Order: sequence, then C-alpha cells, then structure tokens
Amino acid sequence: MRSSKFRHVFGSPAKKDKCYECVKITRETHDSSFCAVNPKFIAIVTECSGGGSFLVLPLERTGRVDPNAPRICGHKGPVLDIKWNPFNDHVIASCSHDTTVKLWQIPERGLHGNLTEWLVDLHGHQRKVGYVEWHPVAENILLSAGYDFKVILWNTQTAEPISIIDVHHDTIFSIAWNRDGSLFATTSKDHKLRIIDPREGHVVAETIAHQGTKASKAVFLPGNRVFTTGFSRMNERQYAVWDMKNMSKPLKMDQIDCSSGVIVPYYDYDTNVVFLAGKGDGNIRYYEIVPEPPYAHYLSQYQSGMPQRSLGVMPKRGVDLKKCEIVRFYKLHTGKDLCEPVSMIVPRKSEMFQEDIFPPTASACPSLSADEWLSGQNRDPILVSLKVCHFCFDCKTQKSCSF
Repeated sequence: MRSSKFRHVFGSPAKKDKCYECVKITRETHDSSFCAVNPKFIAIVTECSGGGSFLVLPLERTGRVDPNAPRICGHKGPVLDIKWNPFNDHVIASCSHDTTVKLWQIPERGLHGNLTEWLVDLHGHQRKVGYVEWHPVAENILLSAGYDFKVILWNTQTAEPISIIDVHHDTIFSIAWNRDGSLFATTSKDHKLRIIDPREGHVVAETIAHQGTKASKAVFLPGNRVFTTGFSRMNERQYAVWDMKNMSKPLKMDQIDCSSGVIVPYYDYDTNVVFLAGKGDGNIRYYEIVPEPPYAHYLSQYQSGMPQRSLGVMPKRGVDLKKCEIVRFYKLHTGKDLCEPVSMIVPRKSEMFQEDIFPPTASACPSLSADEWLSGQNRDPILVSLKVCHFCFDCKTQKSCSF
C-alpha cells in the first residue's frame, strides 16, 4: 500500500451550535458556490424577490440566523457568484443577472443594516455574469465571465475594463487562475478547455476535455498541469489531468461514477490534495496529486447522508491548526436552510504545530500592484508561516500564536 500522510484524512462536521441555521439559501440552478468565507466573515447568497441579495455575517455568529438579518441587496437581479478579496477581508465582489459586477465594503463588525451602496460598480457584460475570480497575487485585478461568452479583466481601482477577451463561442462553465496569475483556464459548453494569457487576450493552448453535455470545471496544478472534471458521452462523471505543453491527450483520465451532479474540484497547493464535491452528493472525495504517473492517487472520501448544494472554502490562514485541520468547507445543504462547516482533519495525537502538513502558505499581502502585473511582471504569492497564525491585512504586524 502506498504511504501518504494524508491517507487517513477524515471529514468532521460541526456541531449544531457551530452551524448557520434558518438561512434562506438561493434556489438558483447555477453551479457556482453561493458561499464565500474568510477568517472574519461568511457570505451566503439568499433567495430574494425583486432583485438579488446575499447575507454577510461575522464568522463567530453561528446558530439560528435572524430572518431580518441585514443583507447586501444592491443588485437588480439574482446574485450568481460571490468572492472575497484575498488581500482585504472587508471587500467582497458579486456578480448578477443584472449584467453587473459590484464590490462591497463590509464594516469592521459586520453589517448593521441592509447595504445598498456599493464600493465599485463594473459595467461591461451584455448578459448575466456567472463567475468572478480575484487575481491570486496582484491587487485590484478581477476576472469575470458572462453569458455573453466574454471574459473581462478589470482594474477595480479605476473601475474600468483592462481587456475584453472574446475567444469563446458558447457558455463558459468555469474560470480559474494559475498560481502566479500569469494564465487562467476556462471550460465551456463547446467541451473545450482553454488556457488563456490574460494580458495578451489570446489562447495559449486548448483541447476537447470532456465530451458530455453537462458542465465541466478546471483548476490549475503545479508543473504546468490542469485538473478537470466533467462527463463522458455516456454521462459518466470523469476527472482528467492535462499537461499544458501537450494537450493532445490527457496524462490521465478516469471514471468517477455515474451520478448526475456537476463535480467541482478544490485544489490545496499546500498539501497537493484535490477535493471533489458533486452537486447533490452527500460525499466529498479526495485525491493526492503527484508529479509522476498515475498523477492522482485516490485517498478516501467524507460521506454524509445530507446532499450538498455547494461548498465555500476557508483560506488556509483561517483553519484550526491545533485540530490539524487542513481544509474547512462550508456546506450549503440542498434540502435544509443550513450552512454546515465540515473540517478535513489529519489525525495526529499531538496538538503541537505540525510543520509537515502546514508548510508556509499564501498570505493576505499582494505580491504585485496592478500596474506591475500589467507591465508583464509575474511573482509567486508571498508566503507566511502558519505558526505565526494571527496577522493583519497588510502583514506589517504579526502576533505569535501559542505553538
């Protein structure tokens, strides 16, 4: 049997008092996460008549959520995706049926009333906007994908589009940045996986990824590789690993099962583990990614009797180190008005800091300014030791933890 320190990772759902109950989760059929978290706040897209809204709560405000709790409700149509700024825990981006992308400033202690005044309003799409993604290392750079088949690169400081990338001819199913933000990947209804240079606006590489009619998804892996999930022509769920230098065929393609829910991959750069969560599934599978064949080793799965609508993911700087928690998901239940934290834990007897499973991770400090990135510079994320587990937004002051 292959040795791995992540072979025995197990999922631990939170107790009832640590969940968020009575949340009227949106009934939109879109396949984004509808949930975004950071170490300070949790945001959940909610059902709303006559517009779009989402809930923002301080992370510690668990239990029963007041039906009249303040919301962000400045969109004129349903909200389809939300993402926290990785370099500012008080700024969140949202996109909507109303064709706009908006940025919102959250007060230090959370909302005190409904927020209808946005920080930035971005107009450029002609149809509804399905996905937004912040740049992983450069500040004030945002990517959005719309149902007009366009991807727009934004400078949120000037509130203007940097470029409009018009290389798709059908619905875009996902967008994902690589580690240093020099490329992004998209999957589309035309079955193609595209690798795109955002500054030049052209396709670097493309291939037919999965030939099924349902949505496919993609995330980047180290070493110029891409991991995709999708469906075969026979509607079998699949995953594949691709080498960007030669995309004529996958390095590996394997069948998962014959269920019908769209599978979303979540890749953790620190542990090289990819988690696969299917819409409507009650389980989360996980695989360890390696640089040589077979490229993905199945580890295990977290099983639950309650199906998930979607998952939000806590940044690594917000996990519980003493519990050896490598990832924390926030599971939106399909049949309940409930958001349930689920911790993925490496079983260890000691509560001491475990350096082998917690290497330096991406900090909340950008590596580049927008102008530096636009000039052609590339840099990896600024890493910070998780042993120094409390740090402010600009990383200028740090407070050592108890380890």
